[in-house]
Amino acid sequence: MSDLPKIKVVLCWHMHQPHYRDGLDGQYRLPWVYLHAIKDYTDMAALLEANPAARVVVNFAPVLLEQLDDYAEQLRYWRDGQHLMQDCMLNLLAGAKPIPSGVNGRLELVRACRRAYAPTMIDTLPAFARLLHLLEGLTEDSPIYREKMAYLNDGYFRDLLVWYHLAWMGASLRDSDARVKSLMAKERGYDQRDQADLIDVIYEAIAGIIPRYKSLWEKGQIELSMTPYGHPIVPLLIDFKSLEEAMPDAPKPQASHYPDGYARAKWHLEHGLKVFESHFGHQPKGVWLSEGAVSEAAVGLLDEMDFAWTASGEGVWRHSCERSQINPHDLACKRALYQPMQQGSKNCKIFFRDDGLSDFIGFQYKDWQAQDAAQDFAQHMANIANFLGAQASEHVVSVILDGENAWEYYPNNAQDFLTQLYAELAKHPQVELTTFSSALANGAKARHLPILKAGSWVYGSFSTWMGDPDKNRGWDLLVHAKQAYDKQVDAGALDASALQAATQQLAVCEGSDWFWWFGDYNPAGSVSDFDHLYRRHLTRLYQLLNLTPPDELEIPLSKGGGNAENAGTMRRNI
Repeated sequence: MSDLPKIKVVLCWHMHQPHYRDGLDGQYRLPWVYLHAIKDYTDMAALLEANPAARVVVNFAPVLLEQLDDYAEQLRYWRDGQHLMQDCMLNLLAGAKPIPSGVNGRLELVRACRRAYAPTMIDTLPAFARLLHLLEGLTEDSPIYREKMAYLNDGYFRDLLVWYHLAWMGASLRDSDARVKSLMAKERGYDQRDQADLIDVIYEAIAGIIPRYKSLWEKGQIELSMTPYGHPIVPLLIDFKSLEEAMPDAPKPQASHYPDGYARAKWHLEHGLKVFESHFGHQPKGVWLSEGAVSEAAVGLLDEMDFAWTASGEGVWRHSCERSQINPHDLACKRALYQPMQQGSKNCKIFFRDDGLSDFIGFQYKDWQAQDAAQDFAQHMANIANFLGAQASEHVVSVILDGENAWEYYPNNAQDFLTQLYAELAKHPQVELTTFSSALANGAKARHLPILKAGSWVYGSFSTWMGDPDKNRGWDLLVHAKQAYDKQVDAGALDASALQAATQQLAVCEGSDWFWWFGDYNPAGSVSDFDHLYRRHLTRLYQLLNLTPPDELEIPLSKGGGNAENAGTMRRNI
């Protein structure tokens, strides 16, 4: 038996997509739920199945679980009875709708099929790259470009659609599914049978996601946790003063508070529990509050609901420790970062993300050889264990990041890297790969934290969601809608069915993702997509309340125009 100190290590993969269905017509405006499903949610399950010694936490947003169900149902209806789906790209892929004949429709289709990271998802697939190369060197408003659009036959666009979906197909499906292998070998000239085969693959992959993760949980290989239902920023719902606490000089929304926000935060947790349990058959012990956003009131709510743990970012940890006058040496060397903490008299334990190590996986290791990257990460764990010495087993290194957004920047969807990482950590004599609940049950010692400073995993503040003029305006629109909701509810103007529909729609509007995208930091195209969708969701809320939507919902909130890293889907904290 080794006498080397051993550190507990938790890898937590957060699976989340916002509500992409249009509030007014029910159409999916963006395809990211089903594309990440066939690429990332399937691959991440396959990697765990292939590496049974690995132990991780997988966090699911309930709003994602519902959308996965919805896609599986729509795909099943199409296969069984040729019912149109509510996703334009899937209808075109299936042949449910014809290839657009007009130039503008064709331009939009090509634009959609370019939405992939070229170095790893287009350039590595010569047949796909050749299709797009036919259109290179010309701007979209060029007469020659538009003329090409008109002269290309439907077969070109059919091939483009098939290859776009093959580019988004997970490495595990490419390796194991004979239909996918056959489609990739064919390269061109895809027909109706090929389209049907690809739709079958997509359906089976999506329908299998929840059962696969449930099976991994039943085997004891993973811990499943959740976020509040609609992925809201809980501290800001509860009290806008949380912004002041984290960013004293930041501009504030015109509204002084979110009406009855504590009750809304509790609703998101309670409804999220119902959705989670309906999918996985048990209630989770832990919650990753949306965006790792915490405050003393937010953790108090988790305590009230008997959750055992939550987690946040390193910035929150540092600000809280400084305010609590934790030993400066323990801050400087990060000793206190690797201890779960208990704030005040609360029972709920708080783990804190190691931003540097998480960002290595999110941003750095994609450029390394897989084995070198895995060994480097494992060496960091050994270094931490050696530094902590005999007390190492009482500590936990928390590495938390999206379970979908980083991998497209890796070769082979990070399959080589993650395979090496799981193997390296599982066999390492100084690493105990575990979960948050298991760590608490097996020797991790919580440290008292007198004061918890409000903040999120991004910079330890709320700057990504409030404090910018565009973001603040978005909050003011939401507050006005909530006031209208409260007025109709108090007046008894809604029957039970209408109230349920309006409450559900309000939850969609309260999601964090809308505010993430507002402002100058992100690309203009993405900002426009989310801005438009947000305002249409608010419009639908007013309609469900039997009220006329205000004219201001016709006015765009934000233009964007930045060049954010990784298309704005992730933020770096290093």
